[in-house]
Order: sequence, then C-alpha cells, then structure tokens
Amino acid sequence: MPAPGLERPADEPEVSLDFDDRLLSAPVRAELRGLPKELAREVMAHLIAAGELIEEDPELANRHAQAARRRAARLPIVREAAAETAYAAEDYATALTEYRAVARMTGNDEYLPVIADCERAIGRHDHALRTIRQGHEARLGVTQRVELILVEAGLRHDMGQDDEALRVLRSAIESKIGKAASQARLRYAYADLLAAGGDTGGAITWFMAAGRLDKAHSLDIAERLESLGAEVPDDFRASIDETDEDLYVEEQEPEPEQEPADGEADADGDELPEGAITFHSDVPVEPEPGLADEAPGGAGAPVAGWDAGGTPDEPKAAAEPEAGPATVEIETVPEPQDLQTDETEEDE
Repeated sequence: MPAPGLERPADEPEVSLDFDDRLLSAPVRAELRGLPKELAREVMAHLIAAGELIEEDPELANRHAQAARRRAARLPIVREAAAETAYAAEDYATALTEYRAVARMTGNDEYLPVIADCERAIGRHDHALRTIRQGHEARLGVTQRVELILVEAGLRHDMGQDDEALRVLRSAIESKIGKAASQARLRYAYADLLAAGGDTGGAITWFMAAGRLDKAHSLDIAERLESLGAEVPDDFRASIDETDEDLYVEEQEPEPEQEPADGEADADGDELPEGAITFHSDVPVEPEPGLADEAPGGAGAPVAGWDAGGTPDEPKAAAEPEAGPATVEIETVPEPQDLQTDETEEDE
C-alpha cells in the first residue's frame, strides 16, 4: 500500500515501460540509478512522456511529471521536470513551489530569474522584486542575466512603471550584455513596451533593430512589424526549406515508405536518438521573449529547465496600465552593426 499522499490518483496517465532508455540523457539516467530498477523505469517513462507532450499538451505533460514526482520527489531532476511542466500549463503557484525546491536542493542561483517570473505571474510583486535583487547580486551566467533583466522589465510594466521598464532594458542594450541573440531579445522587449504605450514609430524602429540581430528568426518580428503597418524586409522572414516536411505546405504525392536496411534501424553507441529528452544540465535554453502581452519578462518556461524540444508557453501578463506614449531618445543607442560581442559565454 502506498504511503499517505503517494496514492495513484484516478486521472494519472498510463505509460508504456517499453521504451529506449537513451531518450533521456546520460546525466538524467545517472540520477535515476539510485532508485529500484522497476521504479526507475516508471519514473523514466513518465519523464519521457512529459518531455514529448510539453508543447502540444502541457496539462497532460504536467500530469506525467507529477506522476514521476510522486515516485521520486527527492531527485532534483524530477522536481525540475515538475516545475517546467507546471509552468507550461500555467500553474504558476505549483511551478514556483517546485522551482524553489530544486533551487534549494541544488544550490543553483540560475533558477532565480524563473522564480521571480513565477512570483510576478501570481501577483507577488514585492517578492519578485526581492528575488530580482538577489539575482543581481548572484553570479549568473550571461543568458540568465538577460532573463533576469527581461523579468524585471516585465514586472515594472505590470506595476505601471513603464519608464523604469524602458530604463532597465535600455541600460542592458547600451551595456551590450550578451551576444546577438540576447541583444535581439532585449530590443524586441523594448519595442514591445513602446508599442504597448502607443509609440508606433519607436516600436517599428526597435523591432527593425531586433530583426537585424535575430538571424535564427526565433522571434515573431515580421508579424509584429506587419501588425504595425510597417514594411518587412525579406531577410526578416525564415525561408521555407522544401525538404522540411513541417514547413513544406504544398500538397505532394506521398512517397512510398521504405524499409530500413539491415543495421540502420538503431542508433550506434551511446548517441541520443532523435527526439531525446534533455535537461538544463545538458542543454541551456533561451526562451521566447514578450512583455506587454505575453510572458512575465519574456522569460519563457525552460529558462532554467529542461529542453523538451521547444519552449513552453509563457505566462499571461496582468492588464496593461493606462499610459500615454513613452518618449525615449533612441538615436544614442548602439545600432546592431556596432554591437560588440565581448561576452565569452554563449547565449545558447
């Protein structure tokens, strides 16, 4: 009979125990090795399911992660998965509890930005400000420093302090924190705030500046420019790779399926198979930004967490305060072509 509080709930999703262990990375498998073999298999199955579902069905992914947590709550990697899926499912109170737990278990300050983000999402602004101050005093990596700045700017916006939000972002832009991808996100957030304040011209200027740095087309800059009535440069749009079946939209005759040749069906050695689930300790992730009408600070769910093949949806911001157009001097901010990449730490 399970211990009190560990009973399997009626809505716990089923999992198959017939899976490839290598769908989880070696560090994750190593952390689960201390569990009894049968229990470890159940936990692994739920973690894999959570990782595969986090984008398409975050609620179900969260139920899988909670199932893993009921079986192995003392393992940081399990608590991290529970935090990330709760965040993706917009259960920010649960995500906050889990992120605090994993930060306490690991002693890792890199979780401070997303902890502040969760506090912001549930309206605990004073707590979020304290966490942000703690983050500024910690030795965060460059990616997490940028996340903290985005969270702080989003929080100031929620509190009706748009001038301070713009100042925070502008200071980071002028200080040239991070490489091009981080600077693109900071400029995007700046433009987002200007658009929210009614400064259409300023927003277009700053979305253009962000687009010149967003070489990977990870931001929806083209769509934002179109929504503001601006002409979108061709290189701001991702090109369609006709070999990519997810992007190729023209109807085609289906190709006949081919059986794999002998010896080609399985991955060799310890290489991770396609679709493998990785965690923060393996692959840092830089989520999508958004301030005025998307995530708190644009931190994005897997800020400090596991990469399940994409980034979770971001928290909904509080209602925008009534404010007139923000007036800023944009001419003195360095243009993208002058961006110096002095940071030695990669963004991604």
